Amino acid sequence: MTARRCRAGAARAARPAPDAAAPAPDADRGAGSVLVLGLMAVVITVAALLGVLARAQGARLVARSAADLGAVAAASVLAAPPGIVLADPAASPAVACALAGEVAARNGGTLTRCAALGDGVVQVTATRGSVLGTASAVARAGPVWARGP
Repeated sequence: MTARRCRAGAARAARPAPDAAAPAPDADRGAGSVLVLGLMAVVITVAALLGVLARAQGARLVARSAADLGAVAAASVLAAPPGIVLADPAASPAVACALAGEVAARNGGTLTRCAALGDGVVQVTATRGSVLGTASAVARAGPVWARGP
């Protein structure tokens, strides 16, 4: 009988005494849910910011393509090979810039500036609004013989 008491006493001695400062076993319940909710909030915020940046990049690309295509359209109206005189009154800078504005609008941009620089060269500025502001692009087009240094 004393052997049994010793074994039972040893088992009791091996167990730590309850501590008043130790947290209750249920104190950590729900901590994983809070952590998952916090991570979801971070992921949603990052995704929203990436969406805004993607829209701004898209507006920049639309402005560039509108300016490029508008400049090419305007230059095609004004350009003539060397030695050929255009007697067509429709080949004026005003008509070329009107065509550039139409082409820019069809491509999602707004023509803000158009200038005929001579020798069939045209410089066009197009814009496109976005969430972060206005994207702007400048394009220059003209015949190959009018290329500058």
